[in-house]
Amino acid sequence: MAVLHAEDATFAQLIQPKGITVVNFWVPWCGPCRMFAPVLEEFERESDATITVVKVNVDDNPETTGKYHVMSIPATLIFKDGQPRQQEVGMLSIHALQQLAASQ
Repeated sequence: MAVLHAEDATFAQLIQPKGITVVNFWVPWCGPCRMFAPVLEEFERESDATITVVKVNVDDNPETTGKYHVMSIPATLIFKDGQPRQQEVGMLSIHALQQLAASQ
């Protein structure tokens, strides 16, 4: 599977009702967001099928961004069984992403 890109209209459909969904809030002009992108892609490649990775461009999707109170980017929101569980701000290592997903 690949990293999925969500919009306000499609976000709810991409959050998995069972399992873990890792959502990255980003924008193209953000340096740390661009640096985090390859880490997120590697995490997705190394993860099993129970983990879905979704990206949300905050400039293009203000409704979803506001709903989850994203104030700084990059931000990573972890969902378990369709419910938001944890939010982290800033770049994360692949190890940190793996730990976040495993701790849910």
